[in-house]
Amino acid sequence: MAHKRQNPISIFLPLLLLALLSSSCGAPSVLWPRFEHHSNEELFTIMHYYARNYPHIARAYSIGKTVKNQDLLVLEISDNPGTHEPGEPEFKYIGNMHGNEVTGREALLHLIAYLCINYEQDAEVTRLVDSTRIHIMPTMNPDGYNKAIPGDSFWITGRGNANEVDLNRNFPDRFTGTAAQNQQPETTAVMQWIRQFPFVLSANFHNGALVANYPYDNSKNGRSVYTSCPDDDIFRSLSLTYSMAHPTMHLGKRCPNDRETFRNGITNGAAWYSVTGGMQDYNYLHTNCFEITIEQGCTKFPDASKLEGVWNDNRDAMLAYIRRVHDGVKGFVKDKDGKPIAGAKIAVADRDHPVTSASDGDYWRLLVPGSYTLEVSADGYQLASAQVTVTEGAATQLNFTLAASSDSPTASTPSESEPDATTVATDATTEHATTAVTTTKATTEASTKATTEATTKATTKATTKATT
Repeated sequence: MAHKRQNPISIFLPLLLLALLSSSCGAPSVLWPRFEHHSNEELFTIMHYYARNYPHIARAYSIGKTVKNQDLLVLEISDNPGTHEPGEPEFKYIGNMHGNEVTGREALLHLIAYLCINYEQDAEVTRLVDSTRIHIMPTMNPDGYNKAIPGDSFWITGRGNANEVDLNRNFPDRFTGTAAQNQQPETTAVMQWIRQFPFVLSANFHNGALVANYPYDNSKNGRSVYTSCPDDDIFRSLSLTYSMAHPTMHLGKRCPNDRETFRNGITNGAAWYSVTGGMQDYNYLHTNCFEITIEQGCTKFPDASKLEGVWNDNRDAMLAYIRRVHDGVKGFVKDKDGKPIAGAKIAVADRDHPVTSASDGDYWRLLVPGSYTLEVSADGYQLASAQVTVTEGAATQLNFTLAASSDSPTASTPSESEPDATTVATDATTEHATTAVTTTKATTEASTKATTEATTKATTKATTKATT
């Protein structure tokens, strides 16, 4: 399309500018992206600029190639880029999954600049970067973007990738459990990516409405009906964090020509309309990552004059949402010699969604405030369980020490009034109590059911809008 047919000068000038800025001595020159629609070449150049000029906190890497052989480029922002620090949660943002839904790619480009430039200048930004490994992919569909039409409000030109496949219908379906037919290279690359890193929390950005959308995204019969997942309460809470930090999303206003309104600016995906093969459900069902979908506005490809307003409206919400990666329970699973146990299953009693420990034995489990029983199991080890109280703010630290299945019990024989397990607590070492748990029986049963899961009311809606 005409807006992408750039002459050599239009590409050369931004490259020359970046080269001049990055060649200066001393501290890196400050470069804020302009509020305009950047071509893929410009977008990638600016991402590499921040990686090159802020190497102590930024690293650019590609997770794969598109149909047209373009990079799926990610910028990692962390105080130790390139390394997973034991105990530090990992977070990701993805933009432009639909090539014609574009505000996410520009907002994420400005978020990259904001985090890099304000590191060690702003205390909150510094704390966030020091405590979180953040991965930002401004465009998942650069091929589709090349075909998209500026000013598009409702049409679908550029929505799919170069093969005209909708990437948000291309992931394995939760009901069939099989890979999507005609799986695209962009989809495969993202699936491999989220299995490679121990992501805890994520969001992907779209356009076509103004709402935060949470799992499940599809219903069994394909109808528009509220379809809750086991973690409906935390997903509602996460979605509200974003919508309430946005100046207008929480008002729940409808888009022109649409009938839908969204109370508090959030919706269950399937209650809005059922999506088969969506990315957010794949994250939740096949990895440890909790993902929601953020619809940033009614117009899919707005005029560039609107982009500064999009950034101003979403900046605080994007930062607030990243901070939620530190909620719930976290800790380590190790053996009695202090060696980490990777792949241990951490389950919350009466909540059918376990997570697994990462390579360093570290785990993270997002939960709303309340009391819970956690059960930990791993091949070759005895079952462990412990009760934990989650409060607002920083995650409660709960460490587990597992005894090998072949080990003999070291505790004295329980009396009739004692539980058939041994629980040993240690001193508090974080903002919340740190507990080491060792069990001597694989038959330990959870004794406490704690859930703050909100009661949801199934709703049925018809939708006549184009899917977003």
